[in-house]
Amino acid sequence: MTSDLRPLSRDEVRALDARAADELGLPTLILMENAGRGAAARLVELADVDRPRVVVVCGPGNNGGDGGVAARHLDAWGVPVRVVWFARRDQIKGDAETQRGIVERSEIPQTVWFEAHAEPPAPADLDALFADADWIVDGLLGTGLTRPIEGMFREVVAAMNRSARPILALDLPSGLDADSGRPLGLAVVARATATFVARKTGFDAPGADAYTGAVFVIDIGLPGKLLRGFRG
Repeated sequence: MTSDLRPLSRDEVRALDARAADELGLPTLILMENAGRGAAARLVELADVDRPRVVVVCGPGNNGGDGGVAARHLDAWGVPVRVVWFARRDQIKGDAETQRGIVERSEIPQTVWFEAHAEPPAPADLDALFADADWIVDGLLGTGLTRPIEGMFREVVAAMNRSARPILALDLPSGLDADSGRPLGLAVVARATATFVARKTGFDAPGADAYTGAVFVIDIGLPGKLLRGFRG
């Protein structure tokens, strides 16, 4: 249980991940697995239907990798799920690429946008993508975002919000600054946020809850040695 941790800043979260890997030899794939599975379990608890149709929106980084893990577990539990990576194939690297490959070999419906399409998605394409979803999982952009979103990512966030579908954000709503709690131009308006390790400092800022919705802290398996200085 990590719910007694104080809120963490962007730099503190990054430092914990780095220490887990560098000092303890804890593979980042294990942390990602715990994060994605915990988020998937929370979505199943939140859904008001037995087998919600879910679209998992992934960016090229680790937030997208978390989405890939969530999709695998939802699929294992009989939930109809589709994964869409808004990136070129060569932009998906590291742990995220590992998850993309596992999803592909698991024969879960998956699209890498720029493999299937020559152009960025138009608003009508995005509206069609979300039209049949009961829930959207937002794994587009993570805590590392520090500048206003633009271009394709902005269009995807706008479409998620426009869909009026309930959204579960992974770690934090895409476009929300982790430290200030303010939208970076535009941010996902989530029904709920499955945040990893601890709440982020920005979640307590005035108005941030309009974007995060209900916040649930997901334990990703960081050892207590790393967490002692952050309790209470």
